[in-house]
Amino acid sequence: VQLQASGGGLVQPGGSLRLTCTVAKRTSSNNGMGWFRQPPGKEREFVAGISWRGGDTRYADSVKGRFTISRDNAKNTLYLQMNSLKPEDTAVYYCAVGRGASYSSTAGSYNYWGQGTLVTVSS
Repeated sequence: VQLQASGGGLVQPGGSLRLTCTVAKRTSSNNGMGWFRQPPGKEREFVAGISWRGGDTRYADSVKGRFTISRDNAKNTLYLQMNSLKPEDTAVYYCAVGRGASYSSTAGSYNYWGQGTLVTVSS
């Protein structure tokens, strides 16, 4: 399974970005999916997860109310809409496919990862 994340870039504080993750195989349609991020010099952390049908989601407290995860199984695509961005959101963002239906906050619950896309929030 190959995942390709895109949409990162430089944005000013308060701005928005939409990340996209395309999955090469249809395998993801029955799997939970998630977004993680790794800030400079820090550990990878959970951002958001979504169930395989898209009806259930979960978020890290730090992004609740600002980020929205969604998916389009017909297009094998995962999205992360990021609004009201802050400098502390600066990180490399990774998309991942869960083991089975899992979309938990634990990295070990995911078995396929994209290469990451860099988001920089700075004025």
